[in-house]
Parts: sequence; structure tokens; C-alpha cells
Amino acid sequence: MPLTPMQQTVQLGFRVAFVWALGLLLAAAVRALLPEQMGFTMTTPTRTFFLPFNRVGFWTCIRAAVTVTVLVVVRAMIGDLASAAR
Repeated sequence: MPLTPMQQTVQLGFRVAFVWALGLLLAAAVRALLPEQMGFTMTTPTRTFFLPFNRVGFWTCIRAAVTVTVLVVVRAMIGDLASAAR
């Protein structure tokens, strides 16, 4: 049985919330487990930047959650436009 638009919206909201919750938990775990003293050193002509692995892991998890959110919302919008065109 096909879902009503309201049911699809609620399901989409739960999926996005679930992805964000997992992303934040994973990001917190990565930040806690990876050492702060190890990382990448980037040099420019005027500065030297040290980027610890735990921050790279944290922002990678956050970026993944944002990417999944955008993909799910865009897919829902395309599905809504396709159903309206019929």
C-alpha cells in the first residue's frame, strides 16, 4: 500500500534525524578515540597549520550526515515533483 504524503514526510524526518544522531555519535566517538597529538601538518609561506586526526574525523562524520540529509531531501523533492506531474 503506498504511503500518503504526510506519512512519507514523517518517515523522511525520522530518517534524517536517525542519520544525524548516528553521525553525531560517530563523530564524538572518533574525537574521543583518535589522538590529539597526531595529525596533518600543512605549511604555507606565512603559516604552519596542524590539523589533528580527531578533528578531521569529526568533521568527516558531520559532512557525511549533511550529505545524506541533502540526498534524502532532494530525492523526496524529485519524487514529489514526479508524482505531481502525473
